[in-house]
Amino acid sequence: MPELPEVETVRRGLEPAMTGAVIASAQVNRPDLRWPFPPGMATRLTGQRVLGLRRRSKYILADLSSGETLLIHLGMSGRILISGDPLGQFVHDHPAAEKHDHVVLDMANGARITFNDPRRFGAMDLMATDNAEAHPLLAKLGPEPLGNQFDEPYLVAALQDKNTPIKSALLDQRIVAGLGNIYVCEALFRAGISPLRRAGRISAKRVAALVPIIRAVLNDAILAGGSSLRDFRQADGELGYFQHSFDVYDREGAPCRRPGCPGNVRRVVQSGRSSFYCATCQR
Repeated sequence: MPELPEVETVRRGLEPAMTGAVIASAQVNRPDLRWPFPPGMATRLTGQRVLGLRRRSKYILADLSSGETLLIHLGMSGRILISGDPLGQFVHDHPAAEKHDHVVLDMANGARITFNDPRRFGAMDLMATDNAEAHPLLAKLGPEPLGNQFDEPYLVAALQDKNTPIKSALLDQRIVAGLGNIYVCEALFRAGISPLRRAGRISAKRVAALVPIIRAVLNDAILAGGSSLRDFRQADGELGYFQHSFDVYDREGAPCRRPGCPGNVRRVVQSGRSSFYCATCQR
């Protein structure tokens, strides 16, 4: 599943081709993805100007001149490709249609935005922009880890009574939005905290120190273009490369990268997900 850095990378890639541009035509090639598309989606999109692109957690939000917002979720294998951009920043020629091109937006500026999703775990919806935060997928989300509301006092208060492992607590989207398995593993390694530790038993000082570390891990990944695991692609089709910088994720049995640490990376399963950590230096 693409995590916050991958989604933010796609959002930034879409901005030059979509923000301020009009959707000249919208083509919807099936009735649903993970859930049914909203009624008349192609008609409701056609002719609308994209006022701006936002990200909330792992969702891309395109605010339209109609007063509606298009919500996009990539799912496990969804990708958005750009072709024909008049600024020359992307592929110039529109590629031949593929089997899993489920939604295609032709922009008035000549760009084409294609949502391709072989496994159909992605999603799209339309909602009133003024009431977007009340959408069922967004209503219960916690603060953004890169936003001002996610600060040291907030995280200390949110975790102080939690009896769940710190890894599980940070993956709880009600506590902090957008964090996923990969970057929580990386943040806990940088913080020297075991993913097995109970969140409520970690000192306030160590919890507070997690805030800048989480932000640094996410910013590093965004600057590197996302992790590109499995089917993820940037909007221009280029692979990201942050996976080459992982300290612990998917490195089971490899030597710990912390200077002076003699340990090796271990893998344990927590709530059905693999946690990678160094038992020697993460306590």
